[in-house]
Amino acid sequence: MSRVVYPGTFDPITNGHVDLVERASKLFDGVVVCVAASSKKKPMFTTAERVDMAKLATAHIPNVTVTGFDKLLTHFLEDLGETVVLRGLRAVSDFEYEFQLANMNRAIKHDFETVFLTPGDHLTYISSTLVREIASLHGDVSKFVPVPVLAAINKKIKD
Repeated sequence: MSRVVYPGTFDPITNGHVDLVERASKLFDGVVVCVAASSKKKPMFTTAERVDMAKLATAHIPNVTVTGFDKLLTHFLEDLGETVVLRGLRAVSDFEYEFQLANMNRAIKHDFETVFLTPGDHLTYISSTLVREIASLHGDVSKFVPVPVLAAINKKIKD
């Protein structure tokens, strides 16, 4: 069975992320969405909240599982028995960082492979960072995130 691991902070998961999961679910037998704790990034949502949002956002895709992790990605892949990672490219500016990351991971774990996918054209400008910034200023982010994520953002901002 071929599975791909899609790691990220997903703070929050966006329609662009979901689009990539949908695309990957057609190419692989399974997709494992892995939500990184990423405490250095000081996320808006806890790891558990982000895992829950990712589960809700991808519930319509039958061959997707969601889990959290808090370790080096290559070690986590070993734990899962997987070797292929999915990364999204929105623009050329993403490529340099993602290329460096893919090569670093392969240097750490020789059988590590990275597959790059692009989201639909209408989603390329969406990023979690921009969604958080717009939401924190009480802007409307409903076009950028799944409905359950919007509810979580609105609740978080009111708290």
